[in-house]
Amino acid sequence: MRSKLVPAAAAVVALGAFGWAQTAGAGGRAETTVTIKAPGEVFGYVKSPKPNKCAKNRKVVVFQKKASGDVRKGSDEASKVGDRYMWSIGNPGLNGKKIYAKAPKTPDCQADKSPTIVAG
Repeated sequence: MRSKLVPAAAAVVALGAFGWAQTAGAGGRAETTVTIKAPGEVFGYVKSPKPNKCAKNRKVVVFQKKASGDVRKGSDEASKVGDRYMWSIGNPGLNGKKIYAKAPKTPDCQADKSPTIVAG
């Protein structure tokens, strides 16, 4: 009976190590969440379990969706406001337009893209 358990245990250990190695590469970057609101002014927040690395001064780029390809409309770096990190590009005249925000990946942080919203 012992001879059947040893190969099975070795397979479990090997799969566990393989899974950990894949997770370590992908999991090395902290999660990031970007939000967007546009009641007039276009702004949002950057959230992360590692805010000092992934939210503080994080670059956020706003795009307008177009059939011919998305167009960059502005960018900002998130700054601490209270206990959150906020970014804002002011009011660039996007009322009625479909827009979204992106935070590109960094060496320590994952990328994220907000949901697409209609401004104004």
